[in-house]
Amino acid sequence: MLTDSDRAFFRPKWRRVAATTFCAAWTILEWVSNEPLWAAVALGITSYCLWYFFYTFDKTPKGDEDSTPD
Repeated sequence: MLTDSDRAFFRPKWRRVAATTFCAAWTILEWVSNEPLWAAVALGITSYCLWYFFYTFDKTPKGDEDSTPD
């Protein structure tokens, strides 16, 4: 789970894309190097990045929600 400071750091989309791309490249490198254990670890980290950075990521910081008038 991401903390508030992590969420603030990863708010720009390019940072989330860069981190996920790096992890995916690491997975490919480990797989090509015939290291299946580390490839599986890197794949897990890549999956975590995809899930939290693109599927469940909330870009609005806590306390900054817009209150809609009635």
